[in-house]
Amino acid sequence: MSSAKQTKPVGECDEIHLEKGSSLSALRPARISESASPFARAAILPDKADLRWELQRSDALLALAQSLTGTGCFGWSVASGEVYWSEQTYNIFEQDRATNLTLEMVLQRIHPDDRSRVQQALIRASEARADFHLEYRWLMPDGSFKHLCVAARASTTLSGNLEFLGAAIDVTAAKEAEEKRWQDEDELLRITDVIPQLIIVYSADGRPVYANRGTLEYMGLSLREVQAESFRDRVIHPDDVERFQLVRQNGLPRGLPFETEQRVLGKDGKYCWFLSQYNPLKDEQGRIIRWYATATDINDRKVAEQRLQNENVALREEVDRASMFEEIVGASTALTTVLARVAKVAPTDATVLITGETGTGKELIARAIHKRSRRAQRAFVSVNCAALAPSLISSELFGHEKGAFTGATQRRAGRFELAHGGTLFLDEVGELPLDTQVALLRVLQEREFERVGGRERIRVDVRIIAATNRDLNAAQRDGTIRPDLFYRLNVFPIQVPPLRERREDIGMLLEYFLHRYAHQARKVFTSIDKQTLDFFRQYDWPGNIRELQNVVERSVILSPDNVFCVDNSWLPSIPCSQRTNQGHKADSDDDSQHDREMIESALARSRGRVSGPRGAAAKLGLAPSTLNARIKKLKIRKSRFKLG
Repeated sequence: MSSAKQTKPVGECDEIHLEKGSSLSALRPARISESASPFARAAILPDKADLRWELQRSDALLALAQSLTGTGCFGWSVASGEVYWSEQTYNIFEQDRATNLTLEMVLQRIHPDDRSRVQQALIRASEARADFHLEYRWLMPDGSFKHLCVAARASTTLSGNLEFLGAAIDVTAAKEAEEKRWQDEDELLRITDVIPQLIIVYSADGRPVYANRGTLEYMGLSLREVQAESFRDRVIHPDDVERFQLVRQNGLPRGLPFETEQRVLGKDGKYCWFLSQYNPLKDEQGRIIRWYATATDINDRKVAEQRLQNENVALREEVDRASMFEEIVGASTALTTVLARVAKVAPTDATVLITGETGTGKELIARAIHKRSRRAQRAFVSVNCAALAPSLISSELFGHEKGAFTGATQRRAGRFELAHGGTLFLDEVGELPLDTQVALLRVLQEREFERVGGRERIRVDVRIIAATNRDLNAAQRDGTIRPDLFYRLNVFPIQVPPLRERREDIGMLLEYFLHRYAHQARKVFTSIDKQTLDFFRQYDWPGNIRELQNVVERSVILSPDNVFCVDNSWLPSIPCSQRTNQGHKADSDDDSQHDREMIESALARSRGRVSGPRGAAAKLGLAPSTLNARIKKLKIRKSRFKLG
């Protein structure tokens, strides 16, 4: 481009020459004293309202505005190559005012790395007659440089020539501050890569912008995948997503540190618990520019907490459902034989099948096995299979996923999970439906199962102890028990004798229960009526120890003085000969007859009432639904007992 003629800064020319067709860059205001301040210049009032004085005053105000804002004005005529600078522009560029300004000279002072970019931008703006906005580095005589921001608007003179009128400002301080911030942030990001924690950097509105190396390696994702919209739904456990998002939505707008716990998916396909702690990074004005989230592995602690919670749940269930007595009482040969078998099998992990009539204390034997095993410090979980509705048995045993069926509003752990590491007692196992028997057989064989509605296989370490008052040999013949399940359960059988086969223990049991319920009722008994003791020893006890327990409790409440006695009318007189050797026999007819007599006896004592605290079901220790099913099966008419 051609060189420009020598010009003076705006405000130093002698007079204004405004001719037709001239551009704004040709305006020349009259001389004003250089010693006068900008305010004094602005205050000069013309004697008459002519163009000279108006332009003179406008120039003074422009010079004042440039000085106050640190902004310099310039003009560039593309056709002539003339470059015009204001006083403040010379100050910004630190250029000698006596130098002839040309575009080539200006370009030579631009940093070499920016020069080609600026030159190309000026050519494009000239060809398109469009505005331009540039940032570049301006070289100083001492080798340093400034960061300048230059913006110009394209205009056309009256003669049709293109010129650019613009402004320049020194942005060095802002650029250096920004570069320092980015350097600090870059250094911080490099530090996070060596920290053995999952760290994610979020923007002020919560969008992920960076993840450290530990995060990417744990999740097996790329940084672009972490920055994707679906990132949280992809790695957060489905059951935790809603709660996690709610905590973030409440925490981010407040601008204060917050934390949340959730399960995160690893590249191995397994979820682990992490504690995520969010901390804001703020600028000098207190505005949030970044969120730093650190995730700490707390999986071991959460698993331990869950195990403890499961054990507490199981313990509360067992405490709420008080067992018929706290310890085994008796010294008969039949009981001693059973306890000897318990001592032998307890230290092993063998599956035990306990058989015996209802009320003989099968669950107590199961607890004795658990307490003497290596699993004694872990949970003992008891399930009465007869008390569960057939449609809910699988859910109770194996748990269910959220949405597996109507009413499944959240995931629930089953009894097998609650008993992990401990013992699971399946009472009345003979009442299980056939489809549940298949699932139970799989757990016994493979030690793994799936929750209802789930696909994940869960491995468990559980010892199984089963109990039943049914003849499982007969049940196999009529098809209600799978033979393969029976063989899996019958690894170590224990037969609990009925009370009539250990009559020498009746006196000891009577004293035990009398002491227990007298203490609860705050009564003192000095003796036991001899007739009552003889009757207890002669009575056949079809309900076994549970029936004895109920009779003693009732008698303690009703005995008027300090002598314990029982009204014989409470118990029907059944000859012992009819009950001799009435244990579990292979003959199913005898077994049914035994059940019939036991149920009819309970119905007689409850006046035909099945449910309720005084009903026959409570006396026999059965669920009302189970007892009703047996009454229906045996074709017993309850109505004939209602009249007493």
